[in-house]
Amino acid sequence: MARAKENSEIEHRIEDEVVVDCYGEFERHAGWMCYLEDRLPFPFRASCLRRLPESPLQPGEAVTVTGLLDAAEPADIRVRLRWQKRELAVPLAQLEGVGISREAAQAIADWHYWCSRGYGF
Repeated sequence: MARAKENSEIEHRIEDEVVVDCYGEFERHAGWMCYLEDRLPFPFRASCLRRLPESPLQPGEAVTVTGLLDAAEPADIRVRLRWQKRELAVPLAQLEGVGISREAAQAIADWHYWCSRGYGF
C-alpha cells in the first residue's frame, strides 16, 4: 500500500474519535475496535482490493464480512468472513465495503488511511 498523503480531516477524526486518551498499543487497538464496531453494519458485503500474502482472497472477489476478530495481540485489524463455505479471518486493509452507508465506508477508509500512513498501535 502506497503511503497516503497526510489528510488533516482524517487525522483530526482519528485523534478525536479513535485514539483519544489512548496511551499504549492495547488501548489504541481497543480504540480502533470500538470505532469500527460502532460503525460497521455486520454482516456486510465487501470486495477484495488487493492480494496479500496472508490471505487467499483475489482482487475483485466478493465476500460477506461477519464481524471483527478480537485478536490476543494487537498487530492488525482483522475481520471474520464467510468465504467458500467456511469462516476465514483477513486484514480489513484488504477490503472495501459494498453497498454500505457513508459512515461505514468512512470508517473503513479511515483504517486504510491509518495503514497507508504506516501508523501502528
